[in-house]
Amino acid sequence: MPRAVMTALFVLLALVVPLQAAPPGKEGQAGVALVLALDGSASITTGDLEFQLQGHAAAFRDPAVAEALASARARVTLAAYSGPNSLKVLIPWTALTKPEDAGRFAGRIDSLPRGFQGDSTAIGSAILEAAKLFDRGGKAPRQVIDLVSNGFSNGGIDPAEARDRVTKRGIIVNGLAILDEFSWLEEYFEKSVIGGPGSFVKSAMDKDSFVAALRQKLILEMVALPDHMPSQSAAIP
Repeated sequence: MPRAVMTALFVLLALVVPLQAAPPGKEGQAGVALVLALDGSASITTGDLEFQLQGHAAAFRDPAVAEALASARARVTLAAYSGPNSLKVLIPWTALTKPEDAGRFAGRIDSLPRGFQGDSTAIGSAILEAAKLFDRGGKAPRQVIDLVSNGFSNGGIDPAEARDRVTKRGIIVNGLAILDEFSWLEEYFEKSVIGGPGSFVKSAMDKDSFVAALRQKLILEMVALPDHMPSQSAAIP
């Protein structure tokens, strides 16, 4: 499908999402668990990581995003990664069951200490480590890793291998590619990073387009996916 057509469909879907939000799990349980993994590698300057944090805070303050998260009874955790085995949880699992919860989550992003120091970009390792977080408070019928980067993987396990391992559990991997360094990064994500039913990648060039892409992405991740998903195993090896 041409990318322009796919983008138009995403926008249309985002507009109707209040009518099609994913049903929650059993009473009191999350319907969607979402790991937000930010790029803190050496290819990302301090200003670029701040750009990601501010963009996420702005997206969570968007009323449509807040409503979609609450409708899906989302549980969300925010983390940053760089080299192999470096994933660091910045905000632990948080239940977003009311629209105002998203605004409070945005406030926690604003108050995070800065200064995360990274090295290489180990996307495959980040995928595996993010998947393990679901066993530490992220139980839900639908589990999604939302990974941001402005570069390709240059350390650790191959991203495609990691992606294939976690999608066998039924975990979905989506991506948000920042195209300030490599114009072809969206295609790289499509081939080597994203996976699972309904998975997709969005791209951005600047702060405004980043927030808009992230807003659409968060809403779409709350939308119901096909019923026929792989069964989840007990743990990621």
